[in-house]
Amino acid sequence: MTRTLDPGGITEPTVPLPPRLARLMRPELPSLAEEIVTEIRRAIPEYARPLDGPYGQVLRLSVEHNLEAFVDRVGAPPGSPLVLDGPTGSTAGTARRLGQYEAHEGRSMDCLQAAYRIGGQVAWRRIMKVAPRYDLSSAVMSRLADAVFVYMDELAALSLDGYLQAKAHPIAPLDENRRRLLRRLLDGAAAADAEIAELAEEADWTLPAEVTLVAVEPESRCEWTSLDEDVLADLETAEPYLLLPGPFTPGRRAMLETAIPGRRVAVGLTMPPAQAADSLRWARRALGLAIEGVLDGPVTLCEQNMVTLWLLSDPALVEQLTRSRLSILDGMTPGQQDRLTETLRTWLVTRGTAAEIAERLHIHPQTVRYRMRKIEQTFGPELDDPEARFGIEVALRAMSLRSRVPDPPDESRAGQAADAAKPSRAARPQRPSGAARTRQPGDPIAASQPKSAAPRRAGAPQSKVVRHRE
Repeated sequence: MTRTLDPGGITEPTVPLPPRLARLMRPELPSLAEEIVTEIRRAIPEYARPLDGPYGQVLRLSVEHNLEAFVDRVGAPPGSPLVLDGPTGSTAGTARRLGQYEAHEGRSMDCLQAAYRIGGQVAWRRIMKVAPRYDLSSAVMSRLADAVFVYMDELAALSLDGYLQAKAHPIAPLDENRRRLLRRLLDGAAAADAEIAELAEEADWTLPAEVTLVAVEPESRCEWTSLDEDVLADLETAEPYLLLPGPFTPGRRAMLETAIPGRRVAVGLTMPPAQAADSLRWARRALGLAIEGVLDGPVTLCEQNMVTLWLLSDPALVEQLTRSRLSILDGMTPGQQDRLTETLRTWLVTRGTAAEIAERLHIHPQTVRYRMRKIEQTFGPELDDPEARFGIEVALRAMSLRSRVPDPPDESRAGQAADAAKPSRAARPQRPSGAARTRQPGDPIAASQPKSAAPRRAGAPQSKVVRHRE
């Protein structure tokens, strides 16, 4: 039987945990979350559904959210109030929704309680594995063990609270049928056509040829009566979403603005029902970028931002591309790097004259010519190679997009977030020995000058191909 705790907050231990533990634990979180999700799916068949479906999304997000919130709590200054809040929303609300989710699925709390136990056990195994590296005392380990298992107990108690609330206010049969249909649609290939057709008939819902998924900002208030009758919705999950039959029309947009006022939404691509999970995955990624400040608007359309979604779909790979194509700039100062990359990106995008580039950058044309000579000398023949030039442009565009992400307010994480927030300076690796480059004959960018310009200095390199037009 689950031990019922006061969900108001964990009692602060007499001797608080050292905040430095949070810095030691945080690098372990991504791989620890993967390990916990894998173990839960292996041990509990009810949760062993595709990770890109609704069950997998709820499981993954909940594990990541709870781990992050626990580490934030450990790293909080002594005396800080211990509230169940994490960086992406209310941890208490997430735990309660998990309990409601179990009730809506017609299950008991046994599966969720087992998942919490597994999560605590896997987390503690990781702590025992990592602790010897940092020579943690037995007293600290004891207090950390207490904190881990008290935290898991409190999450279980909050989930039980949500479960009992859902049981006391059951969903109408038709709404429950539509909820089940929505989740099976998002299971993708795992859902048979016959099963989908049967669920659609039970839900009194016409199966369309195409669907559009909409990701909704967490903790949003919805005016249910404003939603169209054919819209399927799950707004109680940690990552709320809607399914719209057919394409996204101006009428659907007006409906969203009325039903979910004042909150961000992202609209995925219109796809066949079997690819609904892809539409939702893109919509959620676009919503995340909008919340970070990379994309604009309360209503973000994936159709208008496909290049951005592609460029930022794999940040680690983009960083490796940046290292490969731009590490040649490492010997320069940050200011020099910024000026040259800004000028090079503008030239690659516009192929404009020095005067046109100068107008865009609000600098003098002669400054553009100087920078282009420096770029030519630095990159050499790579700018004549279409594949290399494309790689450089992709890296520069991705850097420009990622630079829109604001610095985090928490100073303790500033160093960790610097690479993502300001990649034009921080994401570049040190240049390996022997990586210095010199300009080669036949470089593609010329420092074209008008006839009235000052003569070229003796010994200065001269390009064979003139790219700029006056």
